[in-house]
Amino acid sequence: YRDIVNAVIHGVTAADKAGAFRHAGMLVLWAGLTGLAMALARSVTTLVSEAQAQVVTDKVSDMIHAKSVAVDLEYYENSRYYDVLHRAQQEAPYRPTRIVNDLVNVGQSAITVAAIAGLLISLHWIVGVIIIGAAVPGALVRMRFSGRLYRWQRERTMADRQSWYLHWLLTDGTRAKEIRLFDLGALFMGWFRDLRKVLRRERLRITMKRSAADLGAGAGATVAVFGTFAYIAYRTIYGTISVGGMVMYYQAFQTGLSALQSMLTGLAGLYEDNLFLTYFYDFLALKPKLVEPAQPKHVGHPLQEGVVFHNVSFRYPETERTALADISLAIRPGEVAALVGANGSGKTTLVKLLCRLYDPQAGCVTMDGVDLREMSRDELRRHISVIFQDFSQYQLTARQNIWIGNTHLDPGDASVEAAARESGAHDVLSGLRKGYETMLGKWFEDGEELSIGEWQKVALARAFVRDSDIIVLDEPTSALDPLAEWKIFTRIRELAQERAVVLISHRFSTVHTADRIHILDQGRIIESGSHAELMRLGGVYAQMYEVQARAYRADEQVVD
Repeated sequence: YRDIVNAVIHGVTAADKAGAFRHAGMLVLWAGLTGLAMALARSVTTLVSEAQAQVVTDKVSDMIHAKSVAVDLEYYENSRYYDVLHRAQQEAPYRPTRIVNDLVNVGQSAITVAAIAGLLISLHWIVGVIIIGAAVPGALVRMRFSGRLYRWQRERTMADRQSWYLHWLLTDGTRAKEIRLFDLGALFMGWFRDLRKVLRRERLRITMKRSAADLGAGAGATVAVFGTFAYIAYRTIYGTISVGGMVMYYQAFQTGLSALQSMLTGLAGLYEDNLFLTYFYDFLALKPKLVEPAQPKHVGHPLQEGVVFHNVSFRYPETERTALADISLAIRPGEVAALVGANGSGKTTLVKLLCRLYDPQAGCVTMDGVDLREMSRDELRRHISVIFQDFSQYQLTARQNIWIGNTHLDPGDASVEAAARESGAHDVLSGLRKGYETMLGKWFEDGEELSIGEWQKVALARAFVRDSDIIVLDEPTSALDPLAEWKIFTRIRELAQERAVVLISHRFSTVHTADRIHILDQGRIIESGSHAELMRLGGVYAQMYEVQARAYRADEQVVD
């Protein structure tokens, strides 16, 4: 620009106007081509930046998903894990992209600073000092308050999660009925607003302090800028710099200051992003506590001896109450073993140990004589199929809902529909608009909702489709009508001819058909035997059975 201005000024007084115009025109053309090249570079940079942002975000999400699946179930029963997960989910998706962008920005700005530094120092060495003094305070302010925000966010994660939870309650369809019937909307909205108000006020306080510090840094930079402009004007007036030189130095100073500020802001951004990415690193650093054996032992199919609990005791982490105490029992192929007891007696905990979702603190669990800790988890879980009482309702197609019980099959395998027939789900699913290709649930387009009993049949089909040696059914018919329940247990008896079945139920109409019944109370097995043996014993089982039987007889008398 200096050369263009000087060429124009020279052309005004030049005798060869045409030559002067050609010279100025060439300079303008060169400046235009340079500007076009820079615009093209910016467009390419934007395209590349957007593309890599998508790739990095998806990669980070994949890493979070992989770690979430890999960590033990124990983590999901600890609130601190949810804090770590929440912070990682909040920061990890975009911080890596910002690091890449900041690195590019720092590199570009550094080149600009290096290119202009010599020119500005030729004006006076003090100009370089002034630029540094004007740019550095802003970067230091950002770094200082990044640390404050990081510490505040770490301290307030729980409150932020609570507000998120309330938001989820208010917007989730599965809670919609109760929220309306109990008129909870206004209550939850009030709680949400109160939490957000506190969080907003605390964060605003940090922001206000940063703004005040930024104002001070900005004021110093402004004084430095206009002081330098005054010095350049002084040099021009006294003739030591031409008018074109004055324009050049003005632009060079502005460009240099802007580039240095951009470079330092990028460095401060790198510090901030790396600081907040420690949330992501903390999450990735979580280690599974259930260690895979270096040389896993294998168990044949089908099982010969079944599963045996040898004096097993277990207590959940960070609790004082013993969940299981000195449990010894056998689950044999070809048998139905029922677990009966009050809520909290240890039935589901026993199943979790059977699936090796936890390891016992004392004793061991063996499968055909092999300690579960000596088997690979993948092989162990291929031997077991489970439906828990709180079974999942996947917003997938009907076919996928069953097929995911055995993903080694092709989704179109005949076993999928065969499992649905066994569970009683076939008539329901085949009658849907698109049959087995119908989307279940209402989250996605053309989805159809099932009743809870129909969902339970789908979950049973998911358990049946896996060619496993052990089937664990935790309250498998709690939502089914009596006829459907009878059909299911008829099928369970058939399954038990080839496999071991573990049944958890409060319904003695089904429990009494089991080959072996174990009564649990406060984590201990207090009675074991067949229905006939336990009735003759006249203990807890007999009393519980008689209570339900009297209720049925009373109902029959009312009907009569």
